[in-house]
Amino acid sequence: MRDYRQFYINGNWQSAENRDVIDVINPATEEVAGHIAAGQPSDVDAAVQAAQAAFQSFSQTNRKTRIDLLSRICEVYQKRQDDIAAAITEEMGAPGWLAGDYQAKSGYGHLKTALNVLKDFEFDKTYANHTERYEPIGVCGLITPWNWPMNQIACKLAPTLATGNTVVWKPSEVAPFSAKILMEVLHEAGVPAGVVNMIHGDGPTVGSAISKHPDIAMVSFTGSTRAGIEVAKDAANSIKRVTQELGGKSANIILDDLSTEQFAKAVAGGAKALCLNSGQNCNAPSRLFVPIARQEEAEDIIKKTLEKIHVGDPTSATTFTGPVVSESQWQRIQDYLQKGLNEGARLITGGPGKPAGLNKGYYVKPTAFSDVENDMTIAREEIFGPVLTVLTYEDDEEAIELANDNDYGLSGYVSGADENRVNHIANHLRAGVIHINGAMMQGTEPFGGYKHSGNGRERGETGFYEYLETKAILRKA
Repeated sequence: MRDYRQFYINGNWQSAENRDVIDVINPATEEVAGHIAAGQPSDVDAAVQAAQAAFQSFSQTNRKTRIDLLSRICEVYQKRQDDIAAAITEEMGAPGWLAGDYQAKSGYGHLKTALNVLKDFEFDKTYANHTERYEPIGVCGLITPWNWPMNQIACKLAPTLATGNTVVWKPSEVAPFSAKILMEVLHEAGVPAGVVNMIHGDGPTVGSAISKHPDIAMVSFTGSTRAGIEVAKDAANSIKRVTQELGGKSANIILDDLSTEQFAKAVAGGAKALCLNSGQNCNAPSRLFVPIARQEEAEDIIKKTLEKIHVGDPTSATTFTGPVVSESQWQRIQDYLQKGLNEGARLITGGPGKPAGLNKGYYVKPTAFSDVENDMTIAREEIFGPVLTVLTYEDDEEAIELANDNDYGLSGYVSGADENRVNHIANHLRAGVIHINGAMMQGTEPFGGYKHSGNGRERGETGFYEYLETKAILRKA
């Protein structure tokens, strides 16, 4: 049983003033795995004061100092990576291989990327009559989700530190164990007191206090679109910068010019990718668009692929898909499955209820619907579970039109043999990241969405600018 009833403020672990606690549930067992303190606005105030004081000196540190700091963080992080992975499996149910090789490892990757970008980043750009100077923005409020807990904090924290800012961080109260270990990493690496502060708690209390706080210069939020709207509203009165990575309903368009083997690989790959992390990925390829002439072929591939997925105990080496994170998330997915049936979609495989033999734990059957119309609820709203919707199209222009007819625009996927057709579709999809023929992100590309999927960009050099103010210094020629 983990008991984390302290916050990290000004370089020390401090007990919360409020004695209320939040239970953390292991989604594989449905049992309480630990407790965290429920933070209050007064705790946020204390963290902001510490961050403000630290900003005065940390913002003036030179490139070498910050390179050395990030190098030490990377070194200590690697030593604790297995501990972080185990915590992620316990708190949110990611299978061990996923928690270790992808979830925990992604945190190190973002730290290393920021370190490499920092080495050559131009904080001053000189032109004929002026200099563009990029300066630290100030105290940054970071609010992160439970689905990729290390990935999401690392791709915010690393550029924040690299650019000389200080931090007040609220990790998800659903998955707080790995956050505690990360703070231990930062402490051991010698992050100066007050530079990074962490407060546990829920969104309406701690998250709102961060978003509203007049002394926080910017907020970087990852989570649902609904919560993102509230963050933006809370931040509006203090005119702070807000960057958000929100929900998604990504289109995966498979073209008709693929061979039988290529078509099978693309369709199966998309279906399996949807079950990664139990479908709890904001950029999951949840809308599969196939040529109407190859619908039956696609359905057969999907059925065979999803029925081979091993759903079960996340600590088992043979498990591909673990539980979803909570009872409320499980019930939400069940409601969507029923809506799909009620609205006339045809079930290919899966459906409501738990997989056979898995009575305890928040497990969901890998599910696919066909005969889906673009105005159905399951085609328009983010389900955040292993639920695939299959839609058909007549030609490339209809595929583009249907794919873009959605409130979200985080990612898109296109598979085809004709490079010109593929590029045409990629160029016309209204989404922030487009994957062509299975290409995957390496961590250095900008990541973010259009429309209700958010604003701003994270990762790589582009991600640095979110944490910087631009100053123009003019000189007479």
